[in-house]
Amino acid sequence: MNPSAHRVRLRRVYDPPEPADGTRVLVDRLWPRGLAKADAHIDEWPKSATPSTELRRWFHAADGAPDEVFEEFRHRYAAELAEPEAAGALDRVRDLAREGPLTLLTAAGDPERSHAAVLRERLGGG
Repeated sequence: MNPSAHRVRLRRVYDPPEPADGTRVLVDRLWPRGLAKADAHIDEWPKSATPSTELRRWFHAADGAPDEVFEEFRHRYAAELAEPEAAGALDRVRDLAREGPLTLLTAAGDPERSHAAVLRERLGGG
């Protein structure tokens, strides 16, 4: 098992920071609505490691069985993460996970069924 596996958490960005969060990384392309930057306590915001606008829109508009849609989203997002700029950003986040506890933050209502969960998998933490 990857040494970072137990140190990568998923949380909603709207939840108050906790000491166990470690490094807090916002993994949404857009800044969360209604959240002041001073209140977010974000350490990193690697926008190039977030889903593209096109993929995000497709995911939110996709029809079909939720599991099938999420699996297709996971596949498409993995392809985006393989692109050089995204891969570099992912490597940076992976380095942060090796340094200590890491929390991936998202505004998604269900972080476990979002791009944040896919990122955690890619980091070896899920």
